This record gives sequence, C-alpha cells and structure tokens, in this order.
Amino acid sequence: QVQLVESGGGLVQAGGSLRLSCAASGRTFSTYAMGWFRQAPGKEREFVARINPSGTSTDYADSAKGRFTISRDNTKNTVYLQMSSLKPEDTATYYCALYRTFTGRYDYWGQGTQVTVSS
Repeated sequence: QVQLVESGGGLVQAGGSLRLSCAASGRTFSTYAMGWFRQAPGKEREFVARINPSGTSTDYADSAKGRFTISRDNTKNTVYLQMSSLKPEDTATYYCALYRTFTGRYDYWGQGTQVTVSS
C-alpha cells in the first residue's frame, strides 16, 4: 500500500510563489510516474502536471505551462510542484497521485493541500 502526503499549501498573494511537496511511502517510488491535480470549489478535478519515474520527462496542462514546474527526488520519495506567478484562478485543493502502468490510471491519491491565491 502506498501513502501520499502533500504539504506546502497556503495563502499567497497573486504573483507569488509556492512549492508543494508530496512524500510517498514505500520502496518502489522511483518506478512510478507521478502527477499533480487540483480541484476548485464547484469544479471538477483537473490535471496539472505529471512526471515520469526517472524525472526526465514532464507534461503540463496549458494553465500550468511556463509557471509551474514538477520535479522529483527519488532518494527522498518526494515529488514537488513549484508554482510561480500565481493567479486567483489557481486557488484549489492540490492533490498528488501515483500512476500505475498495470492499471493505466492514478490509483493512489494524497489527502490534498489547499492553495489560496488572493487578488
């Protein structure tokens, strides 16, 4: 069983930055792709970014391109989301998730961390 714990959320002014972290339990973290998602009140959860197991390939939602950077440290079983130039519309609960190739989906999710961007 994998456990994911996000941290780093908070309140920030528009234009500011935050770095989210997601710590994973288990010895096989480095074999899994990871993703970040977000969900704003009244909206569906949406994809933000993903990274391959080795950290050499990333992908972003259009809303995140140029402002967010996903990275990982497999020695620390941690994936990060560096967010800059934050906008009020980035306000949401952010979740990290672990992708299992075996099932073809994100099977494990963290509890989420709240990001609030004030105008």
